Amino acid sequence: MYVYAVRASLGDDVYDEPCTKLLEQHMAKLTGKEAALFVPSGTMSNQLALRTHLKQPPYSVLCDHRAHIARYEAGGTAFHSGAQLDCVIPSNGHHITLDDIKEHVVLGSDVHSCPTAIIELENTLNGTIIPQQDVIEISEFAHANDIKMHLDGARIWHVAAETGTPLSELCAPFDSVSLCFSKGLGAPIGSCLVGSKEFITRARWFRKLFGGGMRQTGFMSASAAYALTHHFPLLPRVHALTRRLEKGLEEAGVRITSRAETCMVFFDPSPIGVSYAEIVARASQLPEPIKLGGSRLVVHIQTADDTVDDFLALTRQLAQEKKDAGFVYSEQEQKAYSAGRSSIYVKVKPSDVEQAQK
Repeated sequence: MYVYAVRASLGDDVYDEPCTKLLEQHMAKLTGKEAALFVPSGTMSNQLALRTHLKQPPYSVLCDHRAHIARYEAGGTAFHSGAQLDCVIPSNGHHITLDDIKEHVVLGSDVHSCPTAIIELENTLNGTIIPQQDVIEISEFAHANDIKMHLDGARIWHVAAETGTPLSELCAPFDSVSLCFSKGLGAPIGSCLVGSKEFITRARWFRKLFGGGMRQTGFMSASAAYALTHHFPLLPRVHALTRRLEKGLEEAGVRITSRAETCMVFFDPSPIGVSYAEIVARASQLPEPIKLGGSRLVVHIQTADDTVDDFLALTRQLAQEKKDAGFVYSEQEQKAYSAGRSSIYVKVKPSDVEQAQK
């Protein structure tokens, strides 16, 4: 990747940058869209897409309540586009379906309402895959009602690798798609927004307005190109290692709150008497320290098999220590606790870790 980067062109991306232009052309072809735009981050890519699609308020964006645009983009949709977010809790507990959309979509011209202008989906979402048939059904309904479709496909590479579905097929139901080069593929920076030529021309204008027009982006684009070519084939191993991690945690008595469909597994260590803070603190003290943040475990292309082995060994050790100390988690407690859990990422506060260390 470094060799790719240092040999990259040194044009100006606001005007003309050869390496970046080639990457954009390749991404458009790969996703089956007319044009593409290189941007610094996935957040900017999503926000550019929403701002470009949205023309004249009132309008709203319908999305999953766990969506990145709802939880992790600093209220950008309201700030940049003046749009309302209508967040849906999937009735099946996994992914939004057409029935969920029909229940929450706002159509018609009632002056009291804020009509749905965009349906935004995320694939993967917390590492889980939306079945393509559900995506197609939602897209057909949306377009029949003059609603745009946007995909936060930051980790769409994982869907393609796991299902064997071409990116162009995964992206076909959407008017715009955001794809991240750093998440999953391991490039140092960058995302790509794809769509029609008209859409990307306007998004490029908004990119400049947002302060996202960059100069010598060649080394960034070259790094992304290397990651796309050389790192995408590594994802099946990542998924297999994640499933091995999940299996080991279950065997140790840990509850899995969101399954390992791709590169993530969400876990709850309370059935073995361990808090997140305890496991974070103990993992950081291993001879080869492991950095954890809470309930979400993410495996990536640089995660070694030994890291998973060390973490599972620590989990078994903590379970045995609690058992030796007389900890018992009753079946009634398990059911009560399980009923209140979700796969939302639980982060551990530094003060909790300090207390656990003491």
